Amino acid sequence: MLSILPTAIHTLIAAFLFTNGPSPHPTSTRFTLRHSHAVSNTSRIVFSDFPQSLTSYPYDVPTRTLKTHRPQSHAAFAAARMRSMMHMQSSPLVWHDEDVSGPNVTKRETLLQLAKMTYNAYSLPVGKDWHELDGYNTSYPFGWEPDADGLRGHVFVSDDNSTVVVSIKGTSAPWIAGGGGPTTRKDKTNDNLLFSCCCARVGPTWSPVCGCYEGGYRCDQTCVERALVDEGLFYPTGMNLYNNITYMYPNANIWITGHSLGGGLASLIGVTFGAPVVAFEAPGERLAAKRLHLPSPPSTQHITHVYHTGDPVPIGACTGVTSACAIGGFALETGCHLGKVIRYDTVSKRGWSVSVQGHPIKFVIERVLNEDWEGGDGEGEGEGKGKGREVPEAVEEEDCVDCFSWEFGEYRRV
Repeated sequence: MLSILPTAIHTLIAAFLFTNGPSPHPTSTRFTLRHSHAVSNTSRIVFSDFPQSLTSYPYDVPTRTLKTHRPQSHAAFAAARMRSMMHMQSSPLVWHDEDVSGPNVTKRETLLQLAKMTYNAYSLPVGKDWHELDGYNTSYPFGWEPDADGLRGHVFVSDDNSTVVVSIKGTSAPWIAGGGGPTTRKDKTNDNLLFSCCCARVGPTWSPVCGCYEGGYRCDQTCVERALVDEGLFYPTGMNLYNNITYMYPNANIWITGHSLGGGLASLIGVTFGAPVVAFEAPGERLAAKRLHLPSPPSTQHITHVYHTGDPVPIGACTGVTSACAIGGFALETGCHLGKVIRYDTVSKRGWSVSVQGHPIKFVIERVLNEDWEGGDGEGEGEGKGKGREVPEAVEEEDCVDCFSWEFGEYRRV
């Protein structure tokens, strides 16, 4: 019957008859650099638009459908967090399941492109045209720069504005990507509060970042939790950044990525808002999430950590008074992560030594992600596992315990 109809009508009817449902998400999304983000001298999030001549390089990121869990509202999330923090009581929180287009972390190209985005976050901004969202068309005077020591990064946007990738700069230090810089002091404070066992007290000669040490290996739990509530720290700033991005792109799906400290912050923001996250070489942030009393969603599998075993930072092994971290003034002692981890076993598989020289994101791009991993066979548990994988399988960290030598209690209430 269809054969006697005109070709155009035949094609139209066939399209309706033989469609198998809605089209799946595209297999990749193209992003370009749109903005830098920073913090003004009044602690407000500001943005600088990149000139079009500098945004021509595209990042094609493979995608797949992910299930995320978002709180019913940020107000409900904040109320549940405050109740836990003040009264040590959990309150029921409604989580909404959503299927979103997220990064396909089974593809090496996905990790490589996102890693390049995180590397660029260490670059200094080119444009001088900084603006707040309340006055989007009114810029700061030429030559004005935001506080040089605050939270920084880049914003990448897909061609159709449907997806945004927020890249957060990690720690600036002589042995980290980008070397030193004006953010080093605040980076160190945030690192030592978020990723140390007790206020970054490594030895008797150290000046801790908070006064919660109780002698021996004892730490006051309430004290160390309250030390993380300071509004000047990067986690509250990161929440404001996310809210600003949703104001700029209200209908967009937002991903977050970062390296080192930036990766840890990306994960904490991702568990707060249910945003897909890919973090590189980040210290363990699970203890920080607990101390911040972040309500736990039904699943954190929208968060993926990527690291290699030759880097002591993400595995909590850059410790001790003689370690490179301690010599630099950092106490990066936690190694347990939220979500799943893609662990490149460069020590066993390639014979690498454990050294902070393997921590910079440039090293990870050039030595880990920029070449096939064991000829594309990947890595897995047991004989025959991992065959055909482009990257090691993402797995949950089991039996992971941070700060096992320490005792945490309410010593100051006794």
